[in-house]
Amino acid sequence: MSSSQFLQAKYQSNRPFRTLIVLYRQDWGNIGRGMGFYCLKHSPEWLRPLIVANIIDIISQPEGHTLRELCLNGAVLAASILQNIPTHYLHRQYMSQAIRSMESQLRMALSSTLQQLSLSFYHRNSTGSLQSKLLRDVEAIQVLTNQIFQFLPSTLMTIGVAVVVTAMRVPWFLLFFAATVPIAAVLIRILRQPLKERNHALRRQMETMSARLIEMIKLIPLTRAHGVETTEMSKTESRLENVRQAAIRLDSINAITNASSWVTLRLFSSICLVTSASLAFTGRMNVSIGDVVLLTGYFDSLTMALVQILNILPQLGKGFEAIGSMGEILESTEIESNQGLVTLNRIRGEFLFEKVNFVYPHTETNSIADFSLKVEPGETIALVGQSGAGKSTLLNLIIGFLQPTQGRILLDGRDLNTIDKRTYRRFISVVSQETILFEGTVRENILYGREQISEDKLQQAITDANALEFISELPQGLETTIGENGVKLSGGQRQRLALARALIRDPRVLILDEATASLDTTSESLIQSALERLMQQRTTFVAAHRFSTIRQADRIVVLSKGKIAEIGDYRSLLANEGIFAQLHRLQL
Repeated sequence: MSSSQFLQAKYQSNRPFRTLIVLYRQDWGNIGRGMGFYCLKHSPEWLRPLIVANIIDIISQPEGHTLRELCLNGAVLAASILQNIPTHYLHRQYMSQAIRSMESQLRMALSSTLQQLSLSFYHRNSTGSLQSKLLRDVEAIQVLTNQIFQFLPSTLMTIGVAVVVTAMRVPWFLLFFAATVPIAAVLIRILRQPLKERNHALRRQMETMSARLIEMIKLIPLTRAHGVETTEMSKTESRLENVRQAAIRLDSINAITNASSWVTLRLFSSICLVTSASLAFTGRMNVSIGDVVLLTGYFDSLTMALVQILNILPQLGKGFEAIGSMGEILESTEIESNQGLVTLNRIRGEFLFEKVNFVYPHTETNSIADFSLKVEPGETIALVGQSGAGKSTLLNLIIGFLQPTQGRILLDGRDLNTIDKRTYRRFISVVSQETILFEGTVRENILYGREQISEDKLQQAITDANALEFISELPQGLETTIGENGVKLSGGQRQRLALARALIRDPRVLILDEATASLDTTSESLIQSALERLMQQRTTFVAAHRFSTIRQADRIVVLSKGKIAEIGDYRSLLANEGIFAQLHRLQL
C-alpha cells in the first residue's frame, strides 16, 4: 500500500492527535532524534543559572573551594554553549527530514484524492478553498509538529529542571514560585492580547488592500477606456489610508504592550531578587548568594515557559483544525472507485441508454429523465436544446463523471458502472468551449498525456487541426511558451491546440461541448473543418448552440427538461416544425 493510500485509509479528522501520529508513522526515529538534540541544544538555558550560582558561591566563599572547581564550572558552561552549534544542526536535520517527508506525503495523498473525487464535490468547493487545504493547512500541521515535538517538550523540561534544582537547593522557595510565576505569566498574556487583535485587524486590511490592488490591475483597460483613473485612484488611496492607520495603531499598541510586558516581568523578577536576597542577607532558609542568582534566573525561565505554553495552546487548536479541514478531502465518500472493475484494452464505441434518469443531490427535479437511445459505433449524435435542457449533464454521464440515479448506460454491451473509468477514458477525447491549457510550450500542451508520440504523428495532428500555419509563425514554433491558460494565443488558436491534443489521442469516442460557441466566423470555419476530420469513424456526441455546426450529424436529439422531445436528422427536424425548427428560427 502506498503512503497516500495508507493516509486515506487511516485518516481520522475526529481523532486529530492520533492522525498526527499516523502522519509520522515512518519517521518516529527522526522525530525522536530531533527532540533529543533539541533538548541538548536548549540545555544551556537550564544549566546557566545553576553554574553561575556555583561560581558566585565559590568566589563569595573561597574557603573550602579551589580554583579547579571554578575552572570546571566555567568549562561546563562553555561546553554547554558551544555544543549548541552541532546539536542545533542535527536537530534541524532530523526534524526537517521528518516534516518535509510528511508534507510531501500529505500533499500527495490530497492530490491523489482530488484526482478521484466526483465533479459534484468541485461544484460545492471553491478552488481557493481547496488550494488553502493543500498549502496553508499542511503548513499549519508543520507548525503543530514543531510545537508538540519541540517547543512543548523543551518548555516542560525547563519547568521540570527549574523545579527539581530549586527543590534541591531551596525547597521552601517553591512556594514563592507557585504564588508569583502564574500571576506574572497570566498578566503578560493579558497585556499581549490587544497586540494579537491589532495584528488580526491589520491582516484583514492588508488582505482587502491586496484584493483591491489585484482588481485595480485587472480593471486598467476598462478604467482607461472610460477615463475614470481619478476615481479609481481615489478608491485605492482610501484602501491604502486604511492600511496606514491600522499599521500605526498596531505600532502604537505594540510599543505599549512590549513595554508593559517587560515592566511586568522585571517587576516580578525584582520581587524575586529582593525576596531571595533578603533571605540570604538574614541567613534564613540557608540561601546563599549563588542561590539568589539561581532563583532569579529560574523565575524568569519559569515565567517565560508558562507564557510560551499559554501562547502555544491556541496555535495547537489551529493545527488540529487543519487536520479536520483536510479530512473534508481525505475522508470524502465521493470517491470514484475503480477497484475490481473491468479494464478495457479496446472499445468499438457502441452506446445503449436504457431509461436513464439523473437527479443532482439536494434537488428534486430530474436533469435527465427516461432517456433511451442506441448509438452505433462511428455515429455522430448532436444534442440541442435550451440552456438547462440537460446537454452537459448527459455528456458528463457519457464520460462517467456522473452515474445514473436510475437506468443504465451500456458501452459495447457492458454496463458503464462495471467498467474501470480510467481505462475507458483512454479512448475518449473531450473538446469544450472553455479550452483548458497550461503554462508551458505548444508542444507540451498538445502532447499532454501522450508524451511518447512520434514527431510524424504530432505534425499530422497539427496539420489536421488546421494549426500548422499559426504555430509556424510563433517565435519559437512548437517550443513557444503560451502563458497561463494560453493567454498569449487567440481563442481560435487555443481551440485548434485543443483539437490537436484530441487528435493525438486517436480516440474512439469524441465529446464536443460547445466547441465553437465563442469563436468568430473565420475561426469557426477552420475549427469546423478540423472537427470534420476528427469525427471521421469515431462515435461522436456534440452539444451545440450553433446549428451550423451540426448539419452533418447522423441524428440530432432535441432535449427539453431532460427528456427527448425530438430526434432525427437536420432536414427532417426542420420539416417537422417542432422545437428544433423554433430554435432554428430564433437563431437566424
